[in-house]
Amino acid sequence: MKSQDVVPVVASIVVIILVAVLEKQSKLVAAVTATMPLTAPLALWIVYSSVGGERTAVTEFSFGLLLGIIPTVAFLAAVWLASRTGLKLGPMILVGYGVWGIVLAIIVVVRRVLGL
Repeated sequence: MKSQDVVPVVASIVVIILVAVLEKQSKLVAAVTATMPLTAPLALWIVYSSVGGERTAVTEFSFGLLLGIIPTVAFLAAVWLASRTGLKLGPMILVGYGVWGIVLAIIVVVRRVLGL
């Protein structure tokens, strides 16, 4: 097995454990840990390695990561707003993913129209 396959899984497990432990001490620290940039650098490493550091491919992927943050922020905002209305976890997550999907679709359409 390659380290590119193992490291993301191990890092994800470590973050999940950290969030579970830290949540009892500080909700803010647990939330920051849960949202820290972990998968993006790992994905960059995997892409960089697979294309041999080819600049155009890495730049293109990095731009995709940047755009991918927008629907993720929309997801989190929707979940936060849904939690304020008193929704239970399942419906909160469904609302979040619904908003995420809509925002992602808008980004895809805009990219195609603008040729980005």
